[in-house]
Amino acid sequence: MITQRQLFLNHLAQTSDAPLQLEVQRAHGVWLYGPEGQKHLDLISGIGMSPLGHTHPEVVKAVEDQARQYMHVMVYGEYVLSPQVMLARRLVDLLPEGLDNVYLVNSGTEAVEGAMKLAKRSTGRSGIISARKAYHGSTQGAMSLMSDPYYTDAYRPLLPGVRHIEYNALGDLERISTETACVVIETVQAESGITIPDPAWLRALRQRCTDTGTLLVLDEIQCGYGRTGHLWAFEGYGIEPDILLIGKGMGGGMPIAAFISSREHMQVLSHTPVLGHITTFGGHPVSAAAALATLNTLMDSTLIQEVVAKSDLFYELLNDHPAVREIRRAGFMMSLDLGDAEAVQRVIRHALVGGVVADWFLFNMEAIRIAPPLIITEEEVRWGCQVLRQALDSVLQS
Repeated sequence: MITQRQLFLNHLAQTSDAPLQLEVQRAHGVWLYGPEGQKHLDLISGIGMSPLGHTHPEVVKAVEDQARQYMHVMVYGEYVLSPQVMLARRLVDLLPEGLDNVYLVNSGTEAVEGAMKLAKRSTGRSGIISARKAYHGSTQGAMSLMSDPYYTDAYRPLLPGVRHIEYNALGDLERISTETACVVIETVQAESGITIPDPAWLRALRQRCTDTGTLLVLDEIQCGYGRTGHLWAFEGYGIEPDILLIGKGMGGGMPIAAFISSREHMQVLSHTPVLGHITTFGGHPVSAAAALATLNTLMDSTLIQEVVAKSDLFYELLNDHPAVREIRRAGFMMSLDLGDAEAVQRVIRHALVGGVVADWFLFNMEAIRIAPPLIITEEEVRWGCQVLRQALDSVLQS
């Protein structure tokens, strides 16, 4: 009899030649369960997703209630749909005054695409700047922001007019000019293996954009929604973006993302031409209801305030291991640097056998990604770190 895994390999398009193939029958909280009752602690949250873990009751209830009312009825922006309206209003209430207009889309990469179009149209310029070792998505436009030729060369030509700067390099800010439409930057850089911004650099970046009339786009698709210990990561650095990108954890497990700016900027997408940006399923009512429930649950709890202490516990339990060269972290964005890509893969495989899901980084294969749901308990942190230490021990022994 053909297995689910074989059907997966035969009929689902693959993204690598060695998929993890972890079979999931159900998931709840921070745990993933296999078809025979296997149990795995999820320490990556679907790559920085799921701040409330899996199948959170408030999110599930919102999904069920909305699905009974209506699901998809019309392309985004034509009808007045309560889940979209209430979500946008709640987001705006939690953002600085200049971020008062929300465009809902399906995924983070779509938010990036929309933001680039918005910046070009608002400024009348075409130049775009992003950081090296940054990841903003895999569509043609978003991929154009990526600097690594290994991932981009096969798909050229990409968007013209994109230049790259080094993250945290003050001198590189001079490349931002009056020909630059926008700078797209992760507030905390993820796929480099967690690069924390120098606050002085972020402030200088903000000032340079202001001085040149360039729009600052902060990508918080991965670092937003409480993951750094702030609802929005930029709150910890005393700056504000012109355009904010959010996604991943936004939907509590449902697909939704957004780019957010001022009403003044956003209006340019509505005329000359009309429908300057459009999406069929963006802001799907069920996803919007889930997103509102996720946001309300986060804000009504102390989960965000607990992130730093829980991150400190991970650090305390893992930092002294001789296989770990360094732990870089911004709250629940953590990187265990082993300095050895093969060792990282061995640790990940060993941890999986022990019941823990960890991962690596797109542009740093020498480090292990730890990004658990915000709901993880101290007891679960300790158990997970015990399994990780055993996996790290196996690397030293081999």
